[in-house]
Amino acid sequence: MNKRRVILLGIDTGIIIAIYELVGLLAKLNLSTLRPVTAIGPEMLGLLLVCTFIARSCLGVYKTVWRYAHSASYIRLMLADCSSVAVFLALGHEVFKSYYIGFAYSAIIGMNILLLTMASRFVYQYFYAKRERTADQKAGIAQNKRIPIAIVGAGNVGATLAGELIRNSGARYVPYCFIDNDPTKVGREIRNLRILPEDEYTIEQLRTSPVQEIVIAMPDATPADKSRLYDFYKQANCPVRIYDYSLGEGKDGKMTLRNLRVEDLLFRNVMSIENDMTKAYYRDKVVLVTGGGGSIGSELCRQIADIGPRQLIILDIYENNAYEIQQELIRKHGDKLKLEVVIASVRDRVRLESIFKNLRPEIVFHAAAHKHVPLMQHSSAEAIKNNVFGTVNVADMAEKYGVKKFLLISTDKAVNPTNVMGASKRLCEMAVQCRTDSGTEFTAVRFGNVLGSNGSVIPLFTRQIENGGPITITDKRIIRYFMTIPEAVQLVMEAGAMARSGELFVLDMGKPVKILDLAENMIRLAGLKPYEDIQIEEIGLRPGEKLYEELLIKSAELEKTANKMIFVEHAMPLTRDEMVEKLRILSEAVENQDARDNDDGDAADPEKFIIPAIRKTVPTYKDPDEINSKVNL
Repeated sequence: MNKRRVILLGIDTGIIIAIYELVGLLAKLNLSTLRPVTAIGPEMLGLLLVCTFIARSCLGVYKTVWRYAHSASYIRLMLADCSSVAVFLALGHEVFKSYYIGFAYSAIIGMNILLLTMASRFVYQYFYAKRERTADQKAGIAQNKRIPIAIVGAGNVGATLAGELIRNSGARYVPYCFIDNDPTKVGREIRNLRILPEDEYTIEQLRTSPVQEIVIAMPDATPADKSRLYDFYKQANCPVRIYDYSLGEGKDGKMTLRNLRVEDLLFRNVMSIENDMTKAYYRDKVVLVTGGGGSIGSELCRQIADIGPRQLIILDIYENNAYEIQQELIRKHGDKLKLEVVIASVRDRVRLESIFKNLRPEIVFHAAAHKHVPLMQHSSAEAIKNNVFGTVNVADMAEKYGVKKFLLISTDKAVNPTNVMGASKRLCEMAVQCRTDSGTEFTAVRFGNVLGSNGSVIPLFTRQIENGGPITITDKRIIRYFMTIPEAVQLVMEAGAMARSGELFVLDMGKPVKILDLAENMIRLAGLKPYEDIQIEEIGLRPGEKLYEELLIKSAELEKTANKMIFVEHAMPLTRDEMVEKLRILSEAVENQDARDNDDGDAADPEKFIIPAIRKTVPTYKDPDEINSKVNL
């Protein structure tokens, strides 16, 4: 038992004895209008002490750190003392009848013990806070050197934030006021801080006040709410931050206030998917992730490692990425995770056969792919070799060595593709869907762009802003779907657990986002003004690029699943013979393309061989001009 708890028990014991003796003295002297008692003996005092301390211990009163106590702590104390008085009354009547002092005296004793105990806790909190402020001043961190902030949101989270900042003498910030649009709160105070209304005069008040930063403390705010709040409060000409309360209890116990990110303003709230059945499906399995060092692949590895597989196999051609995720998982899991990292190409059938033969994976996530649209348009034969034939190689090995489930990571660009990359991914879908007669369950999951992935627009725009601009966008009308990487991977894993052979899953990506809006908001979040500090330039659509992406083939009917964010698209799969013929056409086109490249010494026009082969093998392939000319965005 620590020193503080011993002192606390001593104080409480003294309070109980003092109140008991005082009430007893008043009773004996007949100074009360209540019926006098004949005697108040030590037996009843002992019973009162035992009842009180047992009740308080059972309700965790002595586990509370009282210098940080809040209303819940005092409610527990009240419940404990009410319970102890009830037990004291009952036992006193049955065991110590000659000393029984009755309900009225017991209630008076209990009430006074509770009041005095609560008073002792309040006094302790007050002097602790005062001592911290004194120490703060002695250390040279006086209150006037901390940054005054206005807290938007006078709810529980905002009040908690203010309380923590007030108590924490080393905090960088100090609350100056609250702002709320609830008329029942405006004009009142929380912790002696006034609550201002959110109206047309608020900005002017903030400009003339000492407030240097504004913090949004509204955990239930939607991206639309955050965008509105950001646009409103940035007029005060000071930084707008957000209190992410989920990060507020780090290992160091310090408060976490962060800058607003573009995903806070434009995209839906990140959904956390916790599914015990999904976790059970992957637990104690041998899982292989191809492309395991990439954006999606590495997050798959993280989440699979957290579940507890029998073995996790990371396969990637790029050793730097594979090494980084390997070291991250070793630091986090140590010897608890059986980890195998393999450097290999999915185009190498001999190498793949050796891997599958020796390691015997039970579940395969196939995330390895070339995905950059302009580069794959230029190097079209490489896209077919890696994406299509690489997928066929991995799928063949999965069948040959008895993999239970194979899950292909696909993309919205596979729907009515207008470029080589999208067409190659549609062919990947066909290659796995045709295997409905296999002992391995083959399935695919299709989703859109993921935030922060390699090659995505957000890192590109960030670098362009850091360099002073301009931000370059291909077309101001262009729209895209976005999802966070962890959210996409959680849904992929859930879809994989529920999938049956030949199914194609489509993830609900929410509402599409205009890339122009994304660029403008990123400039504002950097504290700059679009078209003044940073220009936005339109450079024209790249070869094969669409103004919008589709997640579904229009003619398909969707089936809902148990998860409202996952759908199944039903389309008639090809036969294996039909797929073999498509692969023959593609193989011939690749050979001709390679021969032409070797003869010319430079990449040949994909229109010569690869695009004609794609038109023959992908019925839904469209020329980009055909799609874009019909769009009115």
